[in-house]
Amino acid sequence: MVTIAPTDTEIIIIGSGIGGLSCGAMLASYGFDVIVCESHSIAGGAAHGFEKGGFMFDSGPSLYSGLSYSPSANPLRQVLDAIGEKLPCITYDTWGCCLPEGDFDTSVGASQFGEVLLKLRGSEAAAEWQKLQRVMEPYAKAATALPSMALRFDLGAVFTLGQFAPAFLQSAGDAIALAGPFSRIMDANVKDPFVKNWLNLLCFLLSGLPADGTIAAEVAFMFADWYRPNAVLDYPIGGSGALVDALVRGLERHGGQLLLNSHVAEVLVENNRAAGVRLRSGKIIRSHKAVVSNASVWDTLKLLPENSIPKRFRQQRQATPECDSFMHLHLGIDAAEVRSDLACHYIFVKDWDLGVSAPQNVVLVSIPSLLDPHLAPDGKHVIHAYTPGNEPYDLWQKLDRASEEYKQQKQARAEVMWEALERIIPDIRSRCEVTLVGTPLTHERFLRRNRGSYGPGIRAGTGLFPGPGTPLAGLFCCGDSTFPGIGLPAVAASGAIAANTIAPLHKHLEMLRDLGLKS
Repeated sequence: MVTIAPTDTEIIIIGSGIGGLSCGAMLASYGFDVIVCESHSIAGGAAHGFEKGGFMFDSGPSLYSGLSYSPSANPLRQVLDAIGEKLPCITYDTWGCCLPEGDFDTSVGASQFGEVLLKLRGSEAAAEWQKLQRVMEPYAKAATALPSMALRFDLGAVFTLGQFAPAFLQSAGDAIALAGPFSRIMDANVKDPFVKNWLNLLCFLLSGLPADGTIAAEVAFMFADWYRPNAVLDYPIGGSGALVDALVRGLERHGGQLLLNSHVAEVLVENNRAAGVRLRSGKIIRSHKAVVSNASVWDTLKLLPENSIPKRFRQQRQATPECDSFMHLHLGIDAAEVRSDLACHYIFVKDWDLGVSAPQNVVLVSIPSLLDPHLAPDGKHVIHAYTPGNEPYDLWQKLDRASEEYKQQKQARAEVMWEALERIIPDIRSRCEVTLVGTPLTHERFLRRNRGSYGPGIRAGTGLFPGPGTPLAGLFCCGDSTFPGIGLPAVAASGAIAANTIAPLHKHLEMLRDLGLKS
């Protein structure tokens, strides 16, 4: 069935990443006519799922938490609740580590990592960890004092945030510290080198930057979620594609539309206002209320006519620092007689001294078919290994994807992922039935990511992620180029914040009441 794109609507969303879908579904639930324009044939952006040879792969994110229960502090779960969508998840608590110190399993929760430290580093390191957990308790409380779903970037915030002011003011001192880099808290309380390395690694996985570049609020949220009693991790049944499907269902059930294969080539500007979009096909869709870009800051600028925004604003946004890109291995393997104690996730680090953000130094591995066997044929497993935001684009930018040089470099730069996998499944290469290698050029091509980047590399203490507004009337932004930044919870929050800023105040307050966030 061919979907005929309408010629006008109230709101157009550019891009169906998690931020764009969250924004679109929220706006549709508020009663707006919404169209989401997606360049590709699959929705979800960097979080989409795809099938190859009977194996269902996650294109990007593989580690989830706070999705399996409500009420949850995870903004993504809150968006799903706000649009009335369920997301069945499998819960687990253990993941594997392949570190210079050796191979071991660790768990989320209050105490198990302390036991690991006691074995690896001794009683002083374990005591430091226990102390850090106590230190982080008030920071975690401060970080959750203002729910992201209550945020909007206009004067209505006085009313949506007002009820949370007493709790926020009680923890205002801690909240101020949360705006700075986590390294300030870490360095004041942690001396053990391994614990510092571990915390830098967690920061890198959260934000694409080590502790001195990661805002402390992100780490406080993580401590509140991962290092509490009875903590669990989640995996959506059906993979990341199921998460995308839930957001699309919410969008469409509330009357919104998703247009696939609809590449936006330009934002239309009329009378100094964003008035719609022109698709690459030449079709024009007009918007009467707003255009919201879920594209990156650099890609959004490319869509705007030269004189539609102030030159200084364009230059400042264009100069936004960026994280590096990714290498990916997507594998479908024969699981016959594979070891029985596999964990769903592994973290591999070659050398702490190189730094967690060094190229080819950190690899993440996900084997989600251990949790959801339907992702692979019987007797098989699906595996996703990737280098998280540490692959330089400059090594790839001049290569022709059809050239032999590109193929050889793919093989060479993928070797570190094979090395990590062989720590887990020694005969992994002989088991492969499907092998796909992704590069920064893959990221750039299929995810429409500028230079294949993971996203903005805005360092805590040196800059802030901007809100959803722009100098061009009617143009808003969401996604990982806007507040609160990188990561699934953050981009879902950005989409909700953009939607709430556009929505009438009374509808925003009603949503907060329905979620139990307002009395």
